[in-house]
Amino acid sequence: MITYEGGGVNGNPLYHWTTLAVSTALMLPVPVAILAGWTPPWMRKRQAGMRLRAYGILCIYAFILVNGTPRIADASFETVMACSSVGFGFIAAAVVLLLLSARKDSGARTAGPVGPREG
Repeated sequence: MITYEGGGVNGNPLYHWTTLAVSTALMLPVPVAILAGWTPPWMRKRQAGMRLRAYGILCIYAFILVNGTPRIADASFETVMACSSVGFGFIAAAVVLLLLSARKDSGARTAGPVGPREG
């Protein structure tokens, strides 16, 4: 069994706390704001799949939570592996949601200004 400096198999909890704090600060505000109705300026031309994209990012955040929390709590190896397996489910859901949002965006027209018609 692999042991680290602290003696456990989960490594230094400070690394997991740092990852959790940074991902919360960077990943959580935008999808929550999108689901509340706000559209970021850089995404205003691709609004068709906006909610799917927000749910996909929240699935990635859930993956980080599910993988980091048992390591912070210094859980057993079996618990960490079970949570990692659940995390792969969140990643699979995120991939599906992000692909669906891209497909929905490609089928929709852009929300840009309308030019003059010729004729």
